Amino acid sequence: MMSIKKRFWLALMLALPMLYDMLAMFFNWPMIPNGDWVALILTTLIMLISGRAFVQSAWAAFLHHHANMDTLVAVGTMTAYLYSIYALLHHQGVFFESAAYIIVFVLLGQYLEDKMRTQASQSTTKLLQLQVKNATLIKDGQTKEVLIEDVKIGDRLLVRPGEKIATDGKVAAGHSTVNESMITGESMPIEKQAGDAVIGGTLNQTGMLEYTVEKVGKDTMLAQIVEIVKHAQSSHAPIQKLADRIADIFVPVVLMIAIAVFAVWYVFLDAELAKALTFAVSTIVIACPCALGIATPTALMVGTGRAAKLGILIKNGEVLETASHIKNVAFDKTGTITQGQPVVTDVIGEQEQALTLAAGLESLSEHPLAGAIVKKAQDQKLTLPTVTDFKNLTGQGVTGIINGQTVFVGKPDLASQSIAKTLQVKMNQLQSDGKTVAAIGQAGKVIGLIAIQDVPKPSAKAAIEKLKQQGYHTVMITGDNEQAAQAIAKQVGIDEVIASVMPGDKAQRVKNLQNQGVTAFVGDGINDAPALATADVGIAMGSGTDVAIETGGIVLIKNSLKDIVKALSIAKKTFARIKLNLFWALIYNLIGIPIAAGVFAHWGIELSPALAGLAMAFSSASVVASSLLLNVAKIDE
Repeated sequence: MMSIKKRFWLALMLALPMLYDMLAMFFNWPMIPNGDWVALILTTLIMLISGRAFVQSAWAAFLHHHANMDTLVAVGTMTAYLYSIYALLHHQGVFFESAAYIIVFVLLGQYLEDKMRTQASQSTTKLLQLQVKNATLIKDGQTKEVLIEDVKIGDRLLVRPGEKIATDGKVAAGHSTVNESMITGESMPIEKQAGDAVIGGTLNQTGMLEYTVEKVGKDTMLAQIVEIVKHAQSSHAPIQKLADRIADIFVPVVLMIAIAVFAVWYVFLDAELAKALTFAVSTIVIACPCALGIATPTALMVGTGRAAKLGILIKNGEVLETASHIKNVAFDKTGTITQGQPVVTDVIGEQEQALTLAAGLESLSEHPLAGAIVKKAQDQKLTLPTVTDFKNLTGQGVTGIINGQTVFVGKPDLASQSIAKTLQVKMNQLQSDGKTVAAIGQAGKVIGLIAIQDVPKPSAKAAIEKLKQQGYHTVMITGDNEQAAQAIAKQVGIDEVIASVMPGDKAQRVKNLQNQGVTAFVGDGINDAPALATADVGIAMGSGTDVAIETGGIVLIKNSLKDIVKALSIAKKTFARIKLNLFWALIYNLIGIPIAAGVFAHWGIELSPALAGLAMAFSSASVVASSLLLNVAKIDE
């Protein structure tokens, strides 16, 4: 089928001679010979080529006992066209130009809408442009260029400075910085070295990297982002059903109003047939609720597209609408509010000595917290001492010989001397803060303390503070004990803590919150999937498990909790824009119909079918332009 653009330009070109004839009457220019017959030929071509789609759509809807927006265009233009043929044969006034201009202006509105839709969906296009066509394969010590389609999981690829990373994988060798802003929205380059994950489509900047392919094709992050954005932009929000129901009722009502307008003018007000038809056709054309039909999808397209640019994936219109009504925001703790790995937060005593001794022992330990102590020492560039006679005392701690003296890390009971009162007070204080505290001893005496905790993410406190400022009720749902949970909640400012929750019970706790209002749940782990699915809106961290990401309705690619604020802000502004669009689409019809029907004709205020078509076209264009303003709307962050 011919594109909207071609149909519009063809109709416009064919309608220009009729426009000339109209202007000729005002400016006393020479008229086109046999102008009415020329108008018949030109309008017939416009109806057959550019206007045929409206008639086909209206007829298909009629066969299904339904009326759509094209019904009004088809009825209006066919009425004007057929009456003009009758009038031409009976030497009466014709208005072929009205039928022609209606089609021109309706197609103009659709053309502008189509063009603006293209602009609105540029986020998907830009993402698709990131896909790499070739990759450098390392095989048998040699490198060769291969098509991306030929790359398989397990292949080893090379990426040079300035090249794009071909697909998702893990760095095997090399060191570089990678610009991931096109995928995650993160503006600062990220350092990459052996063991770090890399994302296909991102830009390698400074060094050479060799990486092992872990995902290809539709399984890569870029492909999944493109698919999610496409799906969201073509989806419908629940409010769209309201618009559809309005249109279903509105179209037949308008047709009845148009018949009534014709009857009043022709039968009761003794108007000429042509004038009565003009009012009826104008009523049909101006009432065409095209703007109503595009009010929701255009706003959804722009809103989800802008979110994608910020590293926030909103999976569909229903999620976006629901997100605009959220009252409670519930969080998992470990890996969501916190970093998900223990770190040393406090070293009490002579810090360098205490940390050196503790790290020396723990470097030989397999305890989950040992790595945090060793990492702290490495960060401070401490030299670890040699340990002999290392022993792991189950449930107590570890001991060993360093520089001829017995050293331990664990419970204070391992010391032969009682712990000093000042250290005992400090230990109680740290434990009350929800931290795990180990004593460090040498020669039978406790010389220091080391505290370990899974600390909040840097973005957590600011994000939760912002959510509270905006009126959201914040909740933490965690399997941790009450003391540890309360300690983290206090640090970040959470309103309510629900602790000691078994993984299977998280969903039920979310259900309880839903009784108090629309609830979002933010999580990252497999155990969070039921709660993410139960919540009105599930928000998954991009660093989380595939199950969590698949279950969440919103995915935060950058893993920053501040993006929750942005996501909810975009949702609110998009839904508000949808309501504004619907309001203007309806108010335009309510104002325009009485004018088109000739209610104000006594005062010289009338609207020809052609002008009604122009007004309707620009109504649709204005709704799309309104949606595009979402691209520059201020987003909370």
